[in-house]
Amino acid sequence: MTDQAVDTDDLRLSASSAVKDDFLGRTRELKELRADIERAGLDTLSGRKAPRARVLLVAGRPGSGRSALAAELVRQIADRYPDGVLRTRLSEPDGTPVPVERAARELLAALEVQAPAGAGEDDLTASLRARLAERRVLLLLDDAAGAEQVDALLPDAPDCLAVAVSGGPLTGIADVRPCTLGGLDTKSAVELLTRYTGSVRITVDPRAAESLAEACQGHPAALTLAGGWLASRPQTAVSDLAKRMRSDTDEGDADPLARVFRLVHDELPAPAARILRLLALAPAGLIDPHTASALAGCSVNAARSALDGFVDLGLLRAVDSPLPEYDVPGCLHPLLRSRAESHERPGELQLARARMLERTVRLLQSCRAITETDSPQAREKLQETPPALRFPTPRAAAEWLRVRRPALLAAVRLAVADGELDTLARRLMSQLVRAMAAHFGTQAAACDLYGVHGLVLDVAERRGLHREKAAALLNLGDLDAQTGRTQAALARYRAALDAAREANDPYATGRAMESVGGAHQELGDYDRAADWFGRALAERLARGERAEAARLYGRIATAHTYAGRYGEALRNWRAAAAGYRKNGDVAAHARALSEVARVQEYAGRPEESLRTCQEAVEWARRAEEVRLQAALQLRLADTLDRLGDPTAAHLHRAVAERMLREEEPEDDSHQEEDLNACEIRSASSED
Repeated sequence: MTDQAVDTDDLRLSASSAVKDDFLGRTRELKELRADIERAGLDTLSGRKAPRARVLLVAGRPGSGRSALAAELVRQIADRYPDGVLRTRLSEPDGTPVPVERAARELLAALEVQAPAGAGEDDLTASLRARLAERRVLLLLDDAAGAEQVDALLPDAPDCLAVAVSGGPLTGIADVRPCTLGGLDTKSAVELLTRYTGSVRITVDPRAAESLAEACQGHPAALTLAGGWLASRPQTAVSDLAKRMRSDTDEGDADPLARVFRLVHDELPAPAARILRLLALAPAGLIDPHTASALAGCSVNAARSALDGFVDLGLLRAVDSPLPEYDVPGCLHPLLRSRAESHERPGELQLARARMLERTVRLLQSCRAITETDSPQAREKLQETPPALRFPTPRAAAEWLRVRRPALLAAVRLAVADGELDTLARRLMSQLVRAMAAHFGTQAAACDLYGVHGLVLDVAERRGLHREKAAALLNLGDLDAQTGRTQAALARYRAALDAAREANDPYATGRAMESVGGAHQELGDYDRAADWFGRALAERLARGERAEAARLYGRIATAHTYAGRYGEALRNWRAAAAGYRKNGDVAAHARALSEVARVQEYAGRPEESLRTCQEAVEWARRAEEVRLQAALQLRLADTLDRLGDPTAAHLHRAVAERMLREEEPEDDSHQEEDLNACEIRSASSED
């Protein structure tokens, strides 16, 4: 692995990646599709304005060139849509439909819209439609499994155009314009073969080339494999392959793609043929040398060589990526799976899948470990990692994680769905969460983490793992709470509390109680909030966790403050301050005193508030917390103003301003804190 930069822009929003010179034939189809764009729709003919984007459908069998035709159409008309082209695939390579929620999230990401973690399908599609309402965008929906997927993603904007690719009609979508593909014309089919064989072999025997094109029924994927096979055998005449294809037809196999695939597979060396078959197990059809190496149990170099050979044969496509990456054409996936099932025993397939997941776990461990070079234990563990699994720099590890993210998430989904590899699945999810948190941060990776925590919950429920169930529910509840879904978060926290009690896990029990209290506080039910914080406090005190107990005193005090029960609030803030002082946490002690002063002021006792605030300033000075000192100086100034001493107030403000000038802000959030310093909140009242 090398340290390379990853440019993800082209993975999300672009004009068109198709190159005109690579496209063959389909002149009539392109002309018809372009004419359909201009043709009046049914709404226009009836005198009504079209309510939604028009849909053009390119239909055909997998491998018929339907995606290439749609991409070429998009390339030709992209300049009519100044707001860009959005693309997404609606099926996995194995034909599994992509959930609408995931597709909508990808399209929103292409529009640089960060959708909330855990948002449902309706919210995401509504947000997508709102973002596209005033835009003129071209939408390419590839490999649609059905009309429901396409309909859910259609913008309510008649100036937008959707080009959908599917295997059949999109029944239920009004005014859809279909274009059904057959095979390539003979001239284009022969030209496709020529790109692989060179012109000499075609010119020598043009009739054989036409016969081969006819035997392939003009099917682009079959022609690609035939051309790749001939290119790897420069001494073989085109007529020989044409005869073999006709012979297979006589034996009853009518599918030209299946016939030529069988020919290519059966003539590969045995090790290469086995690697090829096992690629059917690759998550999301995305393969890198490590994936192929682990599946086949061979070296990474041997796997890389085999993958490059498959590209030459037309069996794989090299992905435009800064790292070696390949994908399996969707039309070949069922053929690979069929060959794997007929040539490999079920146990061997399961072992190959387990090897792949284990390799992925180790790569994720290495990816995370390189960010922990300050830890001697992490450095030692990193040195024990085989060189092939190491990353040279944290940047290289982050790039690998970013590029392989779709495959990694797909690996997690497949591992959980398998049902027999739950131990590996749990390790994989744990390492993926930790690697994403280390490189991207939990906030930036929240959407992915939400899905992973949901899968952890599935496995925990299936296996009766109450402790892991509690942890997953707590994590999901936190993400729900962060995105404003407080009622959903409260339900998660209550379920987590039940699971934690079932597991007899005191830490998770206390954590769940505190989270339930936090949700009630957010909902404005301060009595219940204080009650649940009190239960969590009792758990912490019983285990002698003094630091956590001090923090919970602060949370109880905050709930009482919101409820206007200032006496209870003062009692608990003083308990928090005493706890921090006993623990030697000078800064937290100063913050707790500042909150005591705040509540005293709310209670109408400004003289007491002034004295407490002065004490807090002294403790903040001992803690060398300059920003806290400045905030407290501003609070003193406000209190002195209310007590009728503007001169002293002016002096304290001047001191605060000097402190803030001398303390260089680290970022914009600190500048915001400076501007609102008088509204400082204690860290001990945070989650």
